[in-house]
Amino acid sequence: MRPAGEPRWVATMLSSPLLWHAARLALVSAYLLGGVVKLADFAGAVAEQEAFGLHPGWLWATLAIAVELGGSALVIADRLVWLGAGALGVLTFVAMLTANAFWAAPAASRWMLTNAFFEHLGLIAGLVLVAILSPRMRLTS
Repeated sequence: MRPAGEPRWVATMLSSPLLWHAARLALVSAYLLGGVVKLADFAGAVAEQEAFGLHPGWLWATLAIAVELGGSALVIADRLVWLGAGALGVLTFVAMLTANAFWAAPAASRWMLTNAFFEHLGLIAGLVLVAILSPRMRLTS
């Protein structure tokens, strides 16, 4: 059943299993790319973690890669989505507090960091939504 006022073509598109798969892939695409890049340049990933004050860098880089690739795989496969999305959400929250600490930044870079902080908050909300919707989408398929 479609909500009142929703055009039929919109309801058809939103109920498409293909759109559900594409949306999950798009949601985790940055994490997939980040995990692959960190894996390809592990020394750079370690340096990045240490630059954000996360020590030992090798441990944080390893955790980031595992969460970015493993969490993304779970969301894409639509299995244990709560775990994959939750892990990605926690990683994103840590990134918000370390890499996007706009409150501690010089005025010149504050706006860019504030924007990135709230973009990451939006990603967390998307991850929460996919975790909520995943079991419901399987029931309707």
